[in-house]
Amino acid sequence: MTLEINTIAMPFVFNVSVNCYLVRTSHGFILIDAGRTNKRGTIEKELVSVGCLPGNLKLIVLTHGDFDHCGNAGYLRQKFGIEIAMHKDDSGMVERGDMLWNRNKQNILIRIIFRLFFRLSKSDRFKPDLYIDEGYDFSGYGFDAKVLNIPGHSKGSIGILTASGDLFCGDLLANVAKPEVWSIIDDKVAAHNSIEKLKRLQINTVYPGHGQPFPMELFIKTH
Repeated sequence: MTLEINTIAMPFVFNVSVNCYLVRTSHGFILIDAGRTNKRGTIEKELVSVGCLPGNLKLIVLTHGDFDHCGNAGYLRQKFGIEIAMHKDDSGMVERGDMLWNRNKQNILIRIIFRLFFRLSKSDRFKPDLYIDEGYDFSGYGFDAKVLNIPGHSKGSIGILTASGDLFCGDLLANVAKPEVWSIIDDKVAAHNSIEKLKRLQINTVYPGHGQPFPMELFIKTH
């Protein structure tokens, strides 16, 4: 069965967009990532346009805790009365609004920049309802897919791999100019191991956090 996947792309920086993915399941919809707070109207409009309304949005899944991927999660949870799921190793990022929480130590300039410009306001912070880990099965939501732990961009980065070979990879991989490892990597060794893990799996199409979907085969050939 071919999944109906709606891409919700929002402008980010330097002509780069950040993607959310709305997946229609047999039980309703699942939203993968929730975008930036300053583009709240965009995501709400897109949800309505495909018939995603209170009652049929079943879950928000966050691939990691960065502000551009989780900014609207708390707001949408309240509006739709649903749960937010993510890996526990990134939970402090959304609870504290600190994108460097649980990441490797950065120099003082990077820390200042992140805390000034790349953070969640107090009103948009939240505590996840559901902690998900390797192998977590979404079949209870009508979604034939499982969680893959793919740290590297952050310690709690996850992918969602469907039975049909679609991978939602968060910010481990991107396709802004070409399919590649995303430029912002916290742990290069962990990222390398995550990529090698993906190469061993049956993956057809990759849906990245930034850029256009691409065939996994193309990434393997060029990486």
